[in-house]
Amino acid sequence: MITYSATLDVPETTATLLTNLLIAERLRCGTPVGSRAASARTQAILVLRWFREDTDMKVLAADAWVSLATGYRYLHEGINVLAAQAPDLHQVLEAGQAAGWTHVTVDGTLIATDRCRVPNPETGHDLWYSGKHSAHGGNVQVIGDPTGFPVAVSEVEPGSTHDLAAARRTGFLGALYAAAALLGLPTLADKGYDGAGAGIHTPTKGRGLHPDSVTRNELISCLRAPAERGNALLKMRWKALRRIRLCPWRIGAIAKAALVLTIAERPIR
Repeated sequence: MITYSATLDVPETTATLLTNLLIAERLRCGTPVGSRAASARTQAILVLRWFREDTDMKVLAADAWVSLATGYRYLHEGINVLAAQAPDLHQVLEAGQAAGWTHVTVDGTLIATDRCRVPNPETGHDLWYSGKHSAHGGNVQVIGDPTGFPVAVSEVEPGSTHDLAAARRTGFLGALYAAAALLGLPTLADKGYDGAGAGIHTPTKGRGLHPDSVTRNELISCLRAPAERGNALLKMRWKALRRIRLCPWRIGAIAKAALVLTIAERPIR
């Protein structure tokens, strides 16, 4: 075997943040000092390598000198402590209104998974298969600020779920209604959210539109264009989100954990 040194493209402050969260979790669980196979620092590096590089768990476990099963337990624990720090959407919208945001954006993204055929109990169709993307995955709703930076992500819905239905089931749609009605903070979305309701502005569908409708569509498209940046920030920065090889129901927690890591790095990105 060959031993070599490597550098992880993650700020020291991010590693320290996760290490402190893991230490707090061990104290909460009453874990005796020195009883774990690896230190909180080693566990934090394992988790960050998985998120940043999508490193195989066999490699991560071997580098941390733990078993494969322990490596997976460490990973899930790291995901959980990070996801628990994810911002609440209602609080985010209130803070955004106080900061002078003119609007927010909502966009759905499919986080791919390995093939996992599960029949839909109602229709019999493949629950996790997205016909739109021709791939298996989970639907996650991403809320962005006016600059396109992601500020909140939803729980996961199976890939066969339409964006509008996913936003409704996860409670995001209700929060956006409240933001529009009570805070005066509208939401911009694409045509997939057509008919979402008051406060959710989408382009007008159809051909031969009136010039006013054409201008409105162009304005909405220009304002919400940065929303694509939010999805790119999450998926391109954290390679693990490009294809999840864990249980697909974990996608929501993984996306929230990635959001916390992204927010932690925001001052230097």
